[in-house]
Amino acid sequence: MRADWADRFLANVADAPGGCWQWTGYLMRNGYARISVDGERQYAHRISYEAFVAPIPDGLVIDHLCRNRGCVNPAHLDAVTQRVNVLRGESHAATRARQVSCLRGHRFDTTNTYVASNGTRKCRRCRAAARERSRLRRQGVHRAAA
Repeated sequence: MRADWADRFLANVADAPGGCWQWTGYLMRNGYARISVDGERQYAHRISYEAFVAPIPDGLVIDHLCRNRGCVNPAHLDAVTQRVNVLRGESHAATRARQVSCLRGHRFDTTNTYVASNGTRKCRRCRAAARERSRLRRQGVHRAAA
């Protein structure tokens, strides 16, 4: 971080619950802090990480361990792959990845789980039950028509 704007950076930081350094400058609509450095808009959490921790390795993103997008505390920031960042989060994909069983309570394990063509995990027991229901419906329709 260049000394001529380091003071400006730190002037936009306030203590917040959980040890966060809450950004008091510009926040984007999605909650991420932005700062202009040498005329270029950049994410404040990335600037903080590079200034206080280390350069961000190619291919990695910065994850807010505190889940506060406006936090610039370098102790709350971690350089990880995009996949790790998403899976640590609270998105639908992250929630599904943390599931240990299907909606009917069958465990996702090596014998009861298969991966569908779209990459999602599926329950073999539920698929077998659905196929059986379909088979019975088909048989019932044939008998009713006769």
